[in-house]
Formats: sequence, C-alpha cells, structure tokens
Amino acid sequence: MSQSPFALYVDAQFISPYAMSAFVALTEKQLAFTLHTVDLTLQHNHLPQYAQCSQTRRVPTLGDGEFHLSESSAIAEYLDERFPAPGYTALYPAVLQQKAKAREIQAWLRSDLMPIRQERPTEVVFFGEKRAPLSTAGQFAANKLIAAADIWLSEGADHLFGTWSIADLDLAVMLNRLALHGDALPAKLADYAARQWQRPSTQQWLALQQAAAGRG
Repeated sequence: MSQSPFALYVDAQFISPYAMSAFVALTEKQLAFTLHTVDLTLQHNHLPQYAQCSQTRRVPTLGDGEFHLSESSAIAEYLDERFPAPGYTALYPAVLQQKAKAREIQAWLRSDLMPIRQERPTEVVFFGEKRAPLSTAGQFAANKLIAAADIWLSEGADHLFGTWSIADLDLAVMLNRLALHGDALPAKLADYAARQWQRPSTQQWLALQQAAAGRG
C-alpha cells in the first residue's frame, strides 16, 4: 500500500452512483482514504486544480500518490488487482467467466438504459423525489432491465455470483431507481436490491448522503 492514504474525490451531494461505487470499493477493501467533495452544481470539476487530477473532469477520481484514475469501474479493477484476495475482499468473482460477466453488467448499466437514468435520476434514489410515470421509452428500458436481471438472479439470491461483487451494488442502484420510486418491479428483484442497500459499506455512503442533505 502507498505510505499515505488514498484520496477519493466524489460529488458534494453524495448522489453520484459512480462515486458511490468507488467509495464502496475502497471501503470493502478496508483501505484508508481521505474523502474530498467536488461541487458539481457549481462546476468545480472544471476548475484547473481538479483538471490536474482528472483530465476528464469527472467524479469519482482516485488519487494514489501522484497517480490519479477516474471512472468507477476502472477504479474497482485497479484496486482489485493491486490488493487481491485472499488478503483483501474481492470486488470481482475469481472465476474468469464470472468476472467477465460482472464487467459486462457494469459496462451495460453505464452505457444503456438511458431513459431510466433520465426519468429516474439519482434524486429519486437519494432524495425520494417523485417524477412522472415512465414514458414508452422508459418502460421499454425498464422491461429490458427486468428481463436481464431476472435471468441473472435466481429466486432469493443475495448476489449475482454466489458471493458479493461490486456489480451487485451497481445493479442494485439501477433497480432502486425503479423500486424506490414505486414503479412496478418483481418482488424478487426489489428484495435483492433492498438487501444490497443494507450492506455496511453501502450504509456508510447513505449516511454521508443524508448528512450532506441535512438529514443525518
């Protein structure tokens, strides 16, 4: 490990699902890190000093000494390779094909299902905001998400691959965009997402978010 703790830059409101993913990854690894907030509403991510850390000017960004890395999935892969199991909690399955599938799920959740992300933004997840019913495009995306998750998860499954992985958190966030808004979701998937929400590392992030919103 580096001599000094890692630095993790996240959004000041603690509502970025990608910042949440990086925070959970570090927390699960039990790695010391300092937390820095970046006010995206004031566009502080475009300030020159932040651009030196993140050339893409996005959160999250991980600082490891002079090395900086953005994009939550890249951060998780970096941490898992640098601090592997069994000495540290694994963020990805050990079986090659399961690891590839976890990365596929992460990439899909980040690149597809845009109508869900637009119509059920993270303000719905973290602030309990209510929005209009899903549009035709939104319902189509929801049906696609539900169909895929139904195949991936057996009845009563706690995890995608037998044991927890960072892909479980990412999938739970997307499912909770619907579940926490009250949109129709099969009980199997709603229960799975609720169980993921109770994981201690996730609860630590939610506590920070509530404190930032003045509800802690």
